[in-house]
Amino acid sequence: MAAGAAEAAAAVVEVGSTRQFEELLRLTAKSLLVVHFWAPWAPQCAQMNDVMAELAKEHPQVSFVKLEAEAVPEVSEKYGISSVPTFLFFKNSQKIDRLDGAHAPELTKKVQRHASSGSFPPSGNEHPKEDLNLRLKKLTHAAPCMLFMKGTPQEPRCGFSKQMVEILHKHNIQFSSFDIFSDEEVRQGLKTYSNWPTYPQLYVSGELIGGLDIIKELEASDELDTICPKAPKLEERLKVLTNKASVMLFMKGNKQEAKCGFSKQILEILNSTGVEYETFDILEDEEVRQGLKTFSNWPTYPQLYVKGELVGGLDIVKDIANVHSARLHLSLTSRLVHILSTFTFSAWVWLLQGLPG
Repeated sequence: MAAGAAEAAAAVVEVGSTRQFEELLRLTAKSLLVVHFWAPWAPQCAQMNDVMAELAKEHPQVSFVKLEAEAVPEVSEKYGISSVPTFLFFKNSQKIDRLDGAHAPELTKKVQRHASSGSFPPSGNEHPKEDLNLRLKKLTHAAPCMLFMKGTPQEPRCGFSKQMVEILHKHNIQFSSFDIFSDEEVRQGLKTYSNWPTYPQLYVSGELIGGLDIIKELEASDELDTICPKAPKLEERLKVLTNKASVMLFMKGNKQEAKCGFSKQILEILNSTGVEYETFDILEDEEVRQGLKTFSNWPTYPQLYVKGELVGGLDIVKDIANVHSARLHLSLTSRLVHILSTFTFSAWVWLLQGLPG
């Protein structure tokens, strides 16, 4: 009887509505809640559901939930879920951490850390400190310009971090960032490592430049532009990317692992043709993800380009395939290879409009 109760408590709860999610969030406010945003078409999500089930057995005091991202879009949009699998961690009804991707070891590590009291374990020797310092050194050198901030550049979680991001963007400075809310060990350890007690902190070539006040002073004296590396102009970068291969697909995920249903479908069409193409994962570069929408005047993804010119999204590629299958009686392979190698987007719009229904 006791074993059955433990097994029930360790089960992963499935949520199917916004109301159910909000109620669960309220009921589990005093404990750790881990939510897996998943999709049935993604095999990596099924694997991570199995990992969640095992973690639920190991941590009965933690609530584990799976929520189909596309079935409950209100919740997915509220928390900025743009790919699966994604895991959110909640305490006191507030989001405290996030993990994108199928990373079982990292998920396990985060669950263990957040399920504990949050304080550092007592150290009997100097090895943990040395390991932390080595990790901090690697993080500060992770990019030529590194910003340690509260939140992300897309969603700053304090006014100082927001101002810092605005200044860096204003000066077209190329930087990577680390959300200190995602790792309490880094958040506390970096204060000692850099002898700087507050955030945000900006590093160039691994060396601390300073916080917001210092950056404002450097901006006022025109020194900021000489210290921090400049990003290439976005339009020039997008031209290079769209011409990187004769056929370029901008999608959520990559050839091996699509992270949305639309991207998965267009991959299936392209793979069936045998045409050679390259992909770019827009989830790994927010600047490209947003900038390409304006550059191409096309608001959604995936986007397919041939010789640098936009062909269109999934619907256009489907239309091209369907029209030629019906009108020209060509095989799918030869049809799309011919399309992608000889026709411009404008020509296809004209052709599709001119053919009888």
